[in-house]
Amino acid sequence: MKVLVTGGAGYLGSVLCEHLLKAEYEVTVIDNLLYQQHSLFHLCANPKFEFVCGDARNKELMRSNIKDTDVIIPLAAIVGAPACDRDPCLAKSVNLEAIQLLLKMRSPTQLIIFPTTNSGYGTQSGESFCTEDTPLEPISLYGKTKVQAEQELLNAPNVVTLRLATVFGMSARMRLDLLVNNFVYQAFISGYLVIFEKDFKRNFIHIRDVAECMVHCMKNSSQMVGRPYNAGLDSANISKEELAKLIQAHIPNFYVHYASIGSDPDKRNYIVSNQRLREAGFQAHRSLDEGILELLKGFRMMGRLHLGNV
Repeated sequence: MKVLVTGGAGYLGSVLCEHLLKAEYEVTVIDNLLYQQHSLFHLCANPKFEFVCGDARNKELMRSNIKDTDVIIPLAAIVGAPACDRDPCLAKSVNLEAIQLLLKMRSPTQLIIFPTTNSGYGTQSGESFCTEDTPLEPISLYGKTKVQAEQELLNAPNVVTLRLATVFGMSARMRLDLLVNNFVYQAFISGYLVIFEKDFKRNFIHIRDVAECMVHCMKNSSQMVGRPYNAGLDSANISKEELAKLIQAHIPNFYVHYASIGSDPDKRNYIVSNQRLREAGFQAHRSLDEGILELLKGFRMMGRLHLGNV
């Protein structure tokens, strides 16, 4: 089978492509290398890997690469509320209009696996589980573009969508803005952290569990298409304060100050049920403790970096 991954040189794609090749798929990545990243260099020797430097919004480029593809995984996106707010037109173009273009070009026989965000659940209370049937109430432009893209995809045939929990773990194209990655980096580099909304809860998932989940969706698509799935770690529905304490267990001198000022632009405060995904045969298993140790190992290699450039 042939798999096309847009944005495949990014944080998730850099890990996903390894897993796809290991599973013996032929993989083509389309990426505009916006950040001049070299995260796929190690795959170039694999004859089943191909790379195209280009933009997922380019109609002719996409048409020529979609035609012989069995599975399409659109990862190209402007990710996160702050990044989308900096350039709303770009965010809408990449996060929504590129998906609309993809839907017009692909054949109904081609499978699409689309990762979206569980921040679409909006202002939930943090007291009860969000299931896939919980109404979507996105607040930020990021959440709104991803939710609309998901809805349009699910109205089309042969689509699986994954509402990802907050991802953590090392990647060749590292992101330090993700909550676990950021908290561990701050603990490692600075030794202190200021946390607002300490009781707000989120669900988390390791980046390699996400990659394995996508492979699972490909192999079991006939039973899974047409539905969204929450993808997270069941044991990792925890608050920011609880996460900080997990990190303190590995870095005892890590000082945390809890502030009364500050707010999450997506107002994320909810716990998420991953039961539907378990019933479909997949369960995330890499723990936050494992992820923290992995991140500390990686940060010893990275040294001190400027957060704005990562």
